[in-house]
Amino acid sequence: MSRIFFHSYIRKLIPVSVFVVVFMQILTDCAAQYRPSLFFREDFKEIPAATPVTQVHIVNKDLVLGLYGPGCDSIKKSHHDTPADDPFYIWSGLCTGNWAVTLKNSRSYVDLTGYAKIMWRSKQSGLRCLYPLLKLADGTWLVGTRGDCISKDWRITEFNIMDMNWYTLNIKSVIEVKPVKDPDLSKVDEIGFTDLMTGGGSDACSRLDWIEVHGKPVPR
Repeated sequence: MSRIFFHSYIRKLIPVSVFVVVFMQILTDCAAQYRPSLFFREDFKEIPAATPVTQVHIVNKDLVLGLYGPGCDSIKKSHHDTPADDPFYIWSGLCTGNWAVTLKNSRSYVDLTGYAKIMWRSKQSGLRCLYPLLKLADGTWLVGTRGDCISKDWRITEFNIMDMNWYTLNIKSVIEVKPVKDPDLSKVDEIGFTDLMTGGGSDACSRLDWIEVHGKPVPR
């Protein structure tokens, strides 16, 4: 192969190579976009414990706290000096009735279809299981059938929304009503959690350190 031919070949090859690289990058970006990004995360402020928890304890300035149920005035934002890594967390142990906590993004609804998910770090005692809770834009309340149950230490749990079945929820009593098949989760107003039970002190309670929601924002 002559040097002139070689150089000509290289000059023709370079644009093709650049095109292939750009094309592969586009394919990679498109493949990644089907998984929704983080919609919100809430960790709760590292300030003194209080009963009930209030908006003052919310870190994310876009989020509005909601408390529901006959036990809502006893939902505590708790913390202990020992152990040293004790988080600042939501605690249900004092609740004298069923309760629920939600968070609402003041700027956007969220689309929880497809690969949306909810993650949190929690620790339950006794027979408590913590369930995801949704309020749809049309006012419908739903509670998931998959719960995060007893654990002797804090653990991170991830819920794939597409795997979840749902019950409608009476938000005044925070009691499930009936199964609902394939609810439309394309416009969700509030996201939260409940164990559908009263508190029973440290031996029968739910605790939540932080929560993340991964979904696509929808303008209000």
